[in-house]
Amino acid sequence: MFSLRTAALAVGLCPLLPGLAMAQIDYRNLDDDRPVVTEDAYPIERYAFEFLAPYRFEAEAGGQLHTAVPEAEYGLARNAQVGIKLPLAAVDDATGTDLGLAGLRVFGLYNFNTESRWLPALSLRADATFPVGSLAGNGTRFALKAIATRSWGRMRVHLNAARGFGSEDALSVAEALNRWNASLAVDRTFFRSSILLIGEVAVSQAVQDAPTGVNASLGGRWQWTPTLVLDAGVTRRLRSGIGPDIALTIGLSHAFAIRGLMPTGPR
Repeated sequence: MFSLRTAALAVGLCPLLPGLAMAQIDYRNLDDDRPVVTEDAYPIERYAFEFLAPYRFEAEAGGQLHTAVPEAEYGLARNAQVGIKLPLAAVDDATGTDLGLAGLRVFGLYNFNTESRWLPALSLRADATFPVGSLAGNGTRFALKAIATRSWGRMRVHLNAARGFGSEDALSVAEALNRWNASLAVDRTFFRSSILLIGEVAVSQAVQDAPTGVNASLGGRWQWTPTLVLDAGVTRRLRSGIGPDIALTIGLSHAFAIRGLMPTGPR
């Protein structure tokens, strides 16, 4: 009876349109770690909000890591967004379980070139993490990321490359900014079912002189309702001893606009 429920919800939300119209294809917007590391070059709509609630499980030989990362994003201006993350983590190992806050992360993204005939969509993202909480590590870190997205019909290719700076002493157990990382992802849209499928290969180095990790991921995003998107993914390391034996992620995002905060005059 999903179709009837969805139809009823859509009718109930009609008075809020067009503020909700932008959310109806939110399943195509790749956020970092939702459900793969790679993100696309497009910010959320201007004056729109998005709340994200992902959960991630990682299993390695030494133990397990459970992470929940509440996140809020806001379309600050045309082609620009800002956001905040508050990662919560639980580490299970031979000594027991540690549970706590794993830092505070703020970020901004600006799309300075939309996709054209000759050029991909290009964006620059800046992140900062602060040692807030018992599992957050000891130092403040910053990172800059370049993002490119190119479309061919229902298929898109995304390239991300990031460089981190700052203290490399005892990084956070979750949402840490690596010394460097890069990823390549391909996604395919299925419009009739509002589904996006993604495949990814990612490489990273946590700190200087650390071994390079290579991971492969598969994921999907589904537009459950006009404003709610479900995502799920699985990650497996490709290099022995570096990265998770297996990682699973599942999340829910809610995108909306508050009409009272949107300008009513000429744009």
